[in-house]
Amino acid sequence: MSIKKFRRTLRMHQRRLEGRLRRRLFGDHVAAAIIRSGGGVYAIDVEDDTVRRKAQGHQSPVEDEIHRVAQFVDRDSDVLVVGAHIGTVAIPVSKLCRKLWAIEANPRTFELLTLNLKLNDATNVHALNIMAGDRDEEAKFVLNRTNSGGSKRMPKVKASMYFADHPEIVTLKTQPLDTVLAGIDFSLVFMDIEGSEYFALKGMQNILRRANTLFVEFLPHHLRNVSGVSPEEFVAPIEPHFSRLFIPSKNQHVARPAFKDVLRRMYDHDEADAGLVFTR
Repeated sequence: MSIKKFRRTLRMHQRRLEGRLRRRLFGDHVAAAIIRSGGGVYAIDVEDDTVRRKAQGHQSPVEDEIHRVAQFVDRDSDVLVVGAHIGTVAIPVSKLCRKLWAIEANPRTFELLTLNLKLNDATNVHALNIMAGDRDEEAKFVLNRTNSGGSKRMPKVKASMYFADHPEIVTLKTQPLDTVLAGIDFSLVFMDIEGSEYFALKGMQNILRRANTLFVEFLPHHLRNVSGVSPEEFVAPIEPHFSRLFIPSKNQHVARPAFKDVLRRMYDHDEADAGLVFTR
């Protein structure tokens, strides 16, 4: 094991133990803790270390993501957030647009999301407890504890990093968003679903056809291990609908003909980006 991997494993183990200790101190009867962050108030799982650290000012891409999203929406915009988690992106963005639909698969996280919408008076947000996919079927889902935002469909390759916090495994129903949200036009789609993006994108071709902007996470290890697809397969459901790509981590603009080549290079060099921006 390399020193870098050992340190990462040690940090994960330490955070898991800290989370378990907080759960023991608070007891199972405490549903959540309330924090202030980014001008909002959020209920978080006391065992969730990642959300707590971000809320306390640790380095996070969330504020940068919100700033970038703000450039593409206005008061007449309808926005779709797929992978809303507890609402730290959806709630601030909802203040910038007309209506926002927040999709969250994790049933436990969804309870916190609905509570946070009430705490922040986000009355223009429609929250749906749905696992987005390309067909109606059942799929195993991993409910992570120390980093609930990392919860995901059962990875095709069961790497230890996805199971370090001893998550519960549940069975959920997947649904194509084209069916669930039929007839609704979205100016912007924001997606962060931990490796399930490929399946969700295939099931929302009508939505993408009418959208102006798509924000989507790109993590090579998610493509390899979770969805089991290549970067070329990943971009295939996106490419017909958008002509430009901006890669924030590289400050690079890419035209449609080069989408596959650029993402292939990133994939081969294990270069991730928290939010690729595709535009018309």
